[in-house]
Order: sequence, then C-alpha cells, then structure tokens
Amino acid sequence: MADLKEIAGIFELDGNPVEVKPLGEGFINDTYVVTTDGPLRYILQRKNKAVFPDVPAMMDNIAAVTAHIKQKVADPMRETLTVIPARDGKLYHLDSDGEYWAVCIFIEDTVTYDVASTPEMARQGGVGIGRFQSLLADFDRPLAEVIKGFHNIRWRFTQWDGSLKADRAGRSAEVAQEIAFVEERRSQMLSFWKMVEDGILPLRVTHNDTKLSNILFDSRSGNVLCAIDLDTVMSSTSLNDVGDAIRSYANATVEDDPDYGKVALRLDMYEAYMDGYLSQRRDTLTASEKEWLAFAPLYITYEQVLRFLMDYIDGDTYYKIRYPEHNLVRTRSQMALLQSMEANYGAMQDIVKKLLTKFER
Repeated sequence: MADLKEIAGIFELDGNPVEVKPLGEGFINDTYVVTTDGPLRYILQRKNKAVFPDVPAMMDNIAAVTAHIKQKVADPMRETLTVIPARDGKLYHLDSDGEYWAVCIFIEDTVTYDVASTPEMARQGGVGIGRFQSLLADFDRPLAEVIKGFHNIRWRFTQWDGSLKADRAGRSAEVAQEIAFVEERRSQMLSFWKMVEDGILPLRVTHNDTKLSNILFDSRSGNVLCAIDLDTVMSSTSLNDVGDAIRSYANATVEDDPDYGKVALRLDMYEAYMDGYLSQRRDTLTASEKEWLAFAPLYITYEQVLRFLMDYIDGDTYYKIRYPEHNLVRTRSQMALLQSMEANYGAMQDIVKKLLTKFER
C-alpha cells in the first residue's frame, strides 16, 4: 500500500500533510481527505485506470473546464474544483506501482445529498447541472474521449451485434422478447444520434454522471454551489445529461426493482428537474435542443436497457451482480420505465413547452 502522506506531499500543497483519511465508499476511485499544517484541506484520489485508461487526458479535460468556469463565477475557489499540480508540474502523479493520483482543494462548508427524495431536491439537481452546462456553453476547446463511445448508440450497437453473434453465455434464446424490444427501437435511436453526428444537436461539454451526490451545496445558504466529480467530462449533446438525470430522479422506484408494476415515470419529479434545468439553460440552448429535450430520457433509458441486456447475454462481465439474474431484472425494470416514458411522452413535451414559455416571459 502506498504511503498516502508521501503521495500527497508530491503535490503543490500549501502546507505539509499531517493526516490522510478515507472519504466515501470509493466505487470507482479511492478518495481521501488530506489535512495539512497549512490553511487548506485537500482531496487525494487514486484514479481507476481500468475505467479511465488515459488519466493524463482526463486531467487535462478537468483542468480546461474548471479554468473556464473560474473566469465566470464570483468565487472561483468555491464555485468549481481547483486542481493542484504535482511538483513536477503535471496534473497527476504516476507512482512506482503504475497507479495514477490527483489532488484538488477540499471545498469547506459544503454538503451533498445521495437521493432526490422530493421534487424540490430534483429541481436543485436540475439547477446544478443546468448551471454547469450554462457556464460552459461557450467552451470551444476539444475534449478527450475518456470513455470510448459513451452514450454513442451507434457504438453500442456495434458492441450489441457482436454480443448477439457470440452468445457467449448461451442466453440469447431465453431473452428473445427482450432482444426484440431493443431491435424494435433501433432505427429510432440511431436517427436521434445522427442529429448529433450531423451537428443538428451541437456538441457541448457534458458532465456524464448527473446523480445528485455530484452536486455540491453551500451548507450555510443551502444554494447549489457547483458540480463535482468531473472525471467523465467529455463532449457530447447536452441532452445526455438531462436524460441520465431523469432516468434516476424520476423513476418511482429503484432501477433494479423486480416488481415491474412499481416502475413508472414520476411526472412531478420530471417537471421539477426540468424547471431547475431550464432556469439556467433557457438562453443557451438551440431550438433543436429544446425540441428534443423531452426525448433525452427515452434515449438514455433505452441505452441502459441495451447495456444491461448485453451484459446478461455476455455472462455478466461488466456490471456487478448480486444474484444470477440481476442483469435480466435490471433490463426488464428499465424496459418498464422506458414504456412508461413512451406512454407519457406527449405530457413530457408539453411540460418542456410550458416551462420554456414560463422562462421566456
């Protein structure tokens, strides 16, 4: 095990490390809080090179977007992350075991929430991601693709077709109905993605992990402060972030509920998130983005159906499972959510139109 204080000391800290403690559960990265004998605390992370094969490029992305945000906000040290370089000037440290480490300043007097349990919390999540995107709406530098094909359904179909052909776990026959469900919507989803490829839906800076716990709140005012956990920042359509948020925020139950009758889109949570989001993005979205905003949750939920089912067909090689049919249950639960979205799509479009009218007054 690396000496964490020694690793922290390789970075340009304002003070010497005196204590390093774990922070959070560390599903992807290992995260620690570093206390120094100086005025600041820091976040030290071991970046997961299996998930992020090009950590230097990822850190370049983070540095670029945070530098852009800092130029636009009143309190640059609190309203975005501050990356601290290593003493050799790099944004990361590569240790003798081949592990990558990075450091940023710990933002004090803040709080995060794990779940959007009320419409107001969903609205705040929308404010957080909407503000993040709005601050970066004029960002015009290329960003590295830190996860290949992320939310690119054409790439996912390349993987999907390979999985069906290989049928590694011999499971394709038992999920014929689920495969048909995916195939029935293939052309619709490819048509949506072609608008991204053709520039009808412009490439923007996207966060790509829009769960509520990635929004930092000021503990004194209660206001949204900034988006954190920027490892997945890339260029894509803004709509992906919206769709990903709605898939989790507005589901009446958890994403792997085996009681499919409980699965449904909560329109109150959907409207609350969209209200918060459009309060920030109304002036920086194109007409095409506004037109297709309501479709984004259908697209992302469909992608998740495909990925869960593909992993089941492959023999459960990607997602962690708690029991043998877990990925199949996830698939069917997300299918039920997508069907609820399809049934409510007209209402979803009407809500977007209503909110755009509200904010354009």
